[in-house]
Amino acid sequence: MTASTRAIILKASLATLLSIAASLGLAVTVVPMLGGVVDGTAWLMCILCPLLIAWPASAWQFRQAQRLKDAHGEIARLHGALSAAHEALLERARRDGLTGLLNRESFLADLEQAMTPGGEGTLLFIDADHFKQVNDRFGHPVGDDALRRLAQAIAGAVGEGGLCGRLGGEEFAVYLPQTALTEAQAVAKQVLDAVRRLRIVSPAGEPVSLTVSIGAAGWTGGATIERLIAEADAQLYRAKLQGRNRAVCALNIAAVA
Repeated sequence: MTASTRAIILKASLATLLSIAASLGLAVTVVPMLGGVVDGTAWLMCILCPLLIAWPASAWQFRQAQRLKDAHGEIARLHGALSAAHEALLERARRDGLTGLLNRESFLADLEQAMTPGGEGTLLFIDADHFKQVNDRFGHPVGDDALRRLAQAIAGAVGEGGLCGRLGGEEFAVYLPQTALTEAQAVAKQVLDAVRRLRIVSPAGEPVSLTVSIGAAGWTGGATIERLIAEADAQLYRAKLQGRNRAVCALNIAAVA
């Protein structure tokens, strides 16, 4: 017997006892007032009628109330599960399917939101060097694994305080809110070092080496998002011209020998 069934029986029994008491009370007060006599048959009817009527009716009513309560609880549970699934789908739609980082649209939307008036931050554009050679030499499955590992290295170096996204192909972006360009140099260096430490091996046992080029652009509240992106892209181009495997802003701020 379940706890809810026991509760229904208890409440129906209590309601029945109250009905018997009310019936007996009415009998001993009303019947004499009408000139009648409360005899054995009257006492029996005052007890049997509530037992035969009040208990089944009360049990049915309490059962219906419990079922309604259970239904409301199930609806609330399903609504919570639906809301959680909806949130999960929304978050999944914001993510790149291969790397788990923010996709291009979500990253740019979050970047625009993060550029609050009066604030500052630094945008890093990150591009894997000569990545086409990885796909051509080792195949796309190895290339996909390399991109996943690269994304993990970037996110690990940046930490929870920054926005990380995959812009497409082997291009990534990081935004460091409330971080001046000079402070972002250390983060860029950490990304370079994290990528350099990656140990990726092809199915044939060949090592797959990766390096990245980084362009950094600082924002102090005066420039538009388009200007910030253009500046970071320009610095990335400079990093490639200077030999890749390095991070560049106004000057070469970090390089891997």
